Amino acid sequence: MAGMYVKICGLRTIETVAAATEAGADAVGFVFAPGSPRTISADAAAALGRGVPPVVETVGVFRNQPIGEVLATAHRARLTTVQLHGDESLADIARLRLEGFRTLRAFSAAAYSALDAEARLAWESERILLDAVEPGAGVAFDPGTLEAGTPPGFWLLAGGLTAENVGQLASAARPSGVDVSSGVESSRGVKDARLIRDFIGAVRALEQPGRRQGSTTKEPSPMDAARDED
Repeated sequence: MAGMYVKICGLRTIETVAAATEAGADAVGFVFAPGSPRTISADAAAALGRGVPPVVETVGVFRNQPIGEVLATAHRARLTTVQLHGDESLADIARLRLEGFRTLRAFSAAAYSALDAEARLAWESERILLDAVEPGAGVAFDPGTLEAGTPPGFWLLAGGLTAENVGQLASAARPSGVDVSSGVESSRGVKDARLIRDFIGAVRALEQPGRRQGSTTKEPSPMDAARDED
């Protein structure tokens, strides 16, 4: 399996951000959706992001929040990328990109499979994340929910992944990359540096020499430049 993009999500401490970046993560995620045990403030995320190498994306996760609020938080947190995990539209994605952010649009695998052909075509060029029904709950992804097929472009597999099961699930689904949160926690909402390293090591063990899918040679965004100035 060619190299895969790896995102570690729900980080809240210097130690775990460092563990992710030093182990070779392509992205680190900060949760701004209300009600999550992993929610962080914009100022705390900005402080953590200062220690992230420019080649690593800093991703903010939002869920059904007003786009103005998303933009204000993303700018304050100095993110490079915004992940929308609710009912957001292509117009919201376009507005985020106009503001200089890269984007990810998350769907449950079931919701993505239920899209009609026209809707799938509309999302075809976007970066997609396919998750279990309840994000962050640790419920393992079921490849059987992908009966209608996977996105044709860049997409991430998420949902109950661990160092022990990522090889089997990634081999079955063949995503561009993987996203993990609960699978690298010692307790709900508490990340574990050793588990982060183990997870990234398990993903890299699947790889053959070659260029990572989806970790494209990243075009610097305005947020990258702003972060580098700090």
